[in-house]
Amino acid sequence: AQYPRNMILSDSFHEEEENEAPVKAKRTKPDAGEEEEVVYHPVKLSRNDLYRPPTAEELNQLKEAESLFHCSLLKMQMGELLKEVALSERRKQQIDSFIQTVTKLLQTVPDSPEVEVSDLSWLSGTVKVPFLLLPKITKGKFHMAPPASIDLIGSYPLGTCTKPHVMVDLAVTIPADVLHPKDVVNQRYPRKRALYLAGLAQYLTSSSDIGTMRYSCLHGNRLRPVLLLTPPDKNSSSFTVRVHACPPPGFFKPSRFHPQRNNIRTEWYTGFSEPPTPHYNSSVLGDLLPRTHLQFLSAISSQCSAFADGVALLKVWLRQRELNQGTGCFNGFLASMLMAYLLTTHRISNTMTAYQLLRNSLNFLASTDLTVNGISLARDADSTAPTLAEFHSAFQVVFVDPSGHLNMCADMTACTYMQVTFPFRAELSAVLIISDLPFCAFYLPLRLCELVKLQSSCKKLNLLSELMDHSGNYVHTALPFILSLLQRGLDQRIQLLTHSLSPDPEWSVESEAPKYKAQPPLSFGLLFRPELAASVLERGPPADSPKAAEFRQLWGLRSELRRFQDGAITEAVLWDGESMCQKRLVPKQIITHLLQLHADIPESCVRYVGAMVDDVIKSGSEVPSTGEEKSLAVVQSYDDLSRKLWRLEGLPLSITAVQGAHPALRYTQVFPPKPLKMDYSFFDKEKTCRSLVPKEGKPCPAYITPITVICHMEGSGKWPHDRLAIRHIRAAFHIQLGELLRKHHKYTCRPCPTHLDVWKDGLAFRIQVAYHREPQVLRESVNPEGLLVVRDNEEAQALEMATIHKPLLTSTLHGLQQQHPCFGAVCRLAKRWLGAQLFTPLLRFNHVFPFVEAADYTEIKNGFMASRESLPVMFIATPKDKKLSMWTRRAPNVQMLQRVMMVAAESLKVLEQQLMDGNQIQDVKVVMRPPLEVYDAVIHLNPKQVPLLSQAVDPPSVTFSRGVMTGSAAQSGGSLPVIDYNPVSLYLAELREAFGDLALFFCDPYGGTVIAVLWKPKAFSPVPFKVRGNVKVTGDEANTVPNVEAILEDFQIMGKGLVKSVEARTEKWSF
Repeated sequence: AQYPRNMILSDSFHEEEENEAPVKAKRTKPDAGEEEEVVYHPVKLSRNDLYRPPTAEELNQLKEAESLFHCSLLKMQMGELLKEVALSERRKQQIDSFIQTVTKLLQTVPDSPEVEVSDLSWLSGTVKVPFLLLPKITKGKFHMAPPASIDLIGSYPLGTCTKPHVMVDLAVTIPADVLHPKDVVNQRYPRKRALYLAGLAQYLTSSSDIGTMRYSCLHGNRLRPVLLLTPPDKNSSSFTVRVHACPPPGFFKPSRFHPQRNNIRTEWYTGFSEPPTPHYNSSVLGDLLPRTHLQFLSAISSQCSAFADGVALLKVWLRQRELNQGTGCFNGFLASMLMAYLLTTHRISNTMTAYQLLRNSLNFLASTDLTVNGISLARDADSTAPTLAEFHSAFQVVFVDPSGHLNMCADMTACTYMQVTFPFRAELSAVLIISDLPFCAFYLPLRLCELVKLQSSCKKLNLLSELMDHSGNYVHTALPFILSLLQRGLDQRIQLLTHSLSPDPEWSVESEAPKYKAQPPLSFGLLFRPELAASVLERGPPADSPKAAEFRQLWGLRSELRRFQDGAITEAVLWDGESMCQKRLVPKQIITHLLQLHADIPESCVRYVGAMVDDVIKSGSEVPSTGEEKSLAVVQSYDDLSRKLWRLEGLPLSITAVQGAHPALRYTQVFPPKPLKMDYSFFDKEKTCRSLVPKEGKPCPAYITPITVICHMEGSGKWPHDRLAIRHIRAAFHIQLGELLRKHHKYTCRPCPTHLDVWKDGLAFRIQVAYHREPQVLRESVNPEGLLVVRDNEEAQALEMATIHKPLLTSTLHGLQQQHPCFGAVCRLAKRWLGAQLFTPLLRFNHVFPFVEAADYTEIKNGFMASRESLPVMFIATPKDKKLSMWTRRAPNVQMLQRVMMVAAESLKVLEQQLMDGNQIQDVKVVMRPPLEVYDAVIHLNPKQVPLLSQAVDPPSVTFSRGVMTGSAAQSGGSLPVIDYNPVSLYLAELREAFGDLALFFCDPYGGTVIAVLWKPKAFSPVPFKVRGNVKVTGDEANTVPNVEAILEDFQIMGKGLVKSVEARTEKWSF
């Protein structure tokens, strides 16, 4: 069975051993230390068995597949997924054997003399304490002793442990004589806990039965260090035993850990008053209850047969979203407790399947907000247990355990909980929870580097009490307040604010505990509302409103009184932003201002990833722009021309449609056409058609893009049924349209047989008259017998593409741009990368197509699978083209697509490293520079004759005058400049026509100054005699092989004036 894409697990799963199949024909004896190899054979059934009526159980399974899973395939996929993540019996035996070994070793831990807690002299010099001992001095005695008990806890004994990261939890009970009832205060218990783990690590280092030992923290909580053990053999990476040190059950009273009680004396920590320490209390209380939680979950699991599978599915969901690890994560323990809560409150039934448990759990998360209305598993909590209101006053997310004293979500922020529930809300709207569509990933545009600066943030925000509660962890102390600050500042601009989860630190038992600043930078994800994100105005309350003071306090000196057109006088903040690319950075301005003002975080520590790659599509010096304004000007000029075409009178046939077919009209032109004011001194004027001709010796004039406009004429019996006659009629229409536009609107026009060029607003529009039946006429022909034959051909397909499909695509993508303002810029960046990497053939189809409806997806997939062999290598389905993929019919081929995929993967790695690594020198253009070493020859062009030189990734410092003046262009009149003249593209076309059978030619169409040549694999194989090439006579046959030196010389001759030099890399040729 094939798994849905969003349920496919990592490749490491396939390295795991397979579960035993029910039918085995042959088992080869494995070598020592090797996996067992099982050979399977099909089961042979008799005719009676094959056609036996289904049993009652099979009928129930079929009914379940139809009613619950909507199809039997999904049920099989779900079953295969559960088999994939479940532990095999062989793996369980390995784990049990290693657990027995560890248990025997731990039971023989020797006693040590009693010393002060601060005295570490009893530890050897190699093993360190997994705790930051700040403050250094605290009261209490400590000595090592064998554990009072050793128990398995967590998901392994419960049966919910899943691959690929197999973690087995082992609870080691600290003897009662090592602890004191007052150890709950001033970090005495966490320190003794860490010392006990260090003592265990010191003893286990001498044993050869233990492999690698490392320290870590439970879900990133530095107050709860754990000891990680792995077996010494080759299975050391297959599972890890996590040793927890716990106090004896009932040793501390749970009431001591009420979220409103203080257990860190401020006189000991700072010398000030004593605020509550809810996070510290939760950390200590969490060590008291793991056995109780295991008993509770075991009782629930025994009542529901699908409980373990349901929890496994929910854990897969969380792991694929990377929400199951790190500080404040939604871990597997919470997933088990959530499903237990739904069972105990009868929201789900004990008889439900794993799929139903998963679906109802996600539905509960989608409809419940634990940041406002917490839930509790406690049924008969004692009178000292806190109320839900008291928990909400201390924590952002509340989910209380069965004891009624512990909030299991104590470390989770409200933003993390919203990130957990947000995808569920979006995906539950689909018919199936698990589909073949990929999950959405949150974009992380903001990073906080130099986390040590958060110490000053805690001081600026006056978080001394909270810092004490988090035992000096200034990162986790400041994070909730920074999130709240950003939420207030961005407000309606964002739909969702998320943050990265600090990974669980791991370090050698011989190393000191890492400092808080050693963790990776904090990343923040922002999901914007497109209609509000780029607004430059932040309008506040009226000046006399009580909220005005709060608004001024938030924004500081940026807030000022402003009078608006409606007469209101309110507080307001105006951000910088003239062009669209500057407006997209308004959120960055807000974030850096608020962090500097309130958290004392300088702008140098804030890395805003958005717009970092915009430089490659930027233009303009005074007001930098990424082209949105130019595209809008082109669209407005086109709309005006379209209206004037509709109003023309005197045509023999009326116009039925005017449609744009140029990338600039769909906002996907990498560099949109700019209105130009021509410098007449640069040109000579051709008298007959009033056209401008460049003077000899001048640089190549600026390239003027013809903006294609399709003008459909009405159908009529006057249209001929001959292809040549239709072309003559279209040419006549071009002449008459030009005369009418010149007469009524003073436009400079030049009619041609295939089109009409119109000079308007400094832009060149190329109008093409179209007749809707012409493609059909091109398909018709008369055979020698006189019969009419209809046969598709490339000429008809090309005309249909130009006059029907491209205009439709333009209008569709234009509408998509109105819904998603960033669409055009993203598409243009992708096209710029393809061009820079010399993948020129791919640019012909490179558009971001609108998604098909969800209801059509199954139909498209089934059609694709049925016709895969006859379809193109790359298949793209659109609402109007669900079966043929017309846009990729001619390109790319297999080799080109593989090359693109390889370069794209490497570019992505480099780009992510450039954007996310604060220590790197920022040069995102590195992914736009192609490797020329892989090519056989390189043709260097004269920059003077490259008209688009200014669009190059690395434009030269020397510029050339190209016949353009500064200032606004005239709306009409003037001489017609040279249109669509690019010597580079013309030279490239000639090379491909002349030498296309020998080589491939690649060039960056946006200002590239090199043409890369790659010989075809069979280019140097002897072929029958041709004039071009060296002749080799073998017997009676005369064959030729390419004369490479002559071909390279031809390159130079054909490009005289344009080609600067030809660099031959003969060492790469194989004759």
